[in-house]
Amino acid sequence: MKELEIAGRQVPAVGIGTWHMGSDAGKRDGEIAAIRAGIEAGARAVDTAEAYGTGDSEKLVGEALRPFDRGDIFLISKVRPENASKAVMEEHLDASLKRLGTDYLDLYLYHWRGSIPLAETVAELDRLREVGKIRSWGVSNFDTPDMQELVALPAGGNVAANEDLYNIEARGIEYDLLPWQRERHIPLIAYSPVGGLFNELKTSMLTDPTVREVAARHNVSAYELMIAWAVRDGNTLAIPQTSNAEHMRGNIAAADIELTADDLAALDKRYPVPTSHVSLAEN
Repeated sequence: MKELEIAGRQVPAVGIGTWHMGSDAGKRDGEIAAIRAGIEAGARAVDTAEAYGTGDSEKLVGEALRPFDRGDIFLISKVRPENASKAVMEEHLDASLKRLGTDYLDLYLYHWRGSIPLAETVAELDRLREVGKIRSWGVSNFDTPDMQELVALPAGGNVAANEDLYNIEARGIEYDLLPWQRERHIPLIAYSPVGGLFNELKTSMLTDPTVREVAARHNVSAYELMIAWAVRDGNTLAIPQTSNAEHMRGNIAAADIELTADDLAALDKRYPVPTSHVSLAEN
């Protein structure tokens, strides 16, 4: 299974996303079963956030992970921008830890930029790392100028990852952000690797003839192929979301798919590599 190094740990390149999960009581049992199926299939990274269902996702994840050895899981959560201050961040982290049923996070992300000065947020993230409540910290929804500003800060060099929208229909970050991160060994966490920004169903990639043709060569679904494409560089953690256990197992298995040069050339022709900067909002 393809792996990458993130925050000093080797983890499988496909993890478990939990956006939109945890708030519907009727789906809870199925969602827990799906998360557990992913772990049993080999996933180790589980991504959630205090913003997902106002903590409902974290509660779901905490329950789903209860049967497993905590040390085997790479647990990621995020702080909302309005809570990313020196005054209240630790309080919100403690609430996340309580919902998750753990005393530390492997990775704590600043969910998106807000009005609190970046220097204050980064200093507090690094303090929480030093006291041991988080093993590492990173950011989410940061573009190239954001990352450049970040690493210029006193503790900015400790950033462990950046989580952004990334899929074959939204590959604008390949122009400058991804090369910049690779040079500095900062992994990408790719959310929505098979769909658009707010609704994974608003996409044509899963029915595209070229995608389907390449998927057929590997005897996999278009969904699995797109996940394999997202993690092809060995420096990306994809976090697709599903509430279906069988679908989850297929997601995790996608890390084993090896795309050929011909596969990649066909997909690049259909979905061209960007030739200029594309802002995250336009991806």
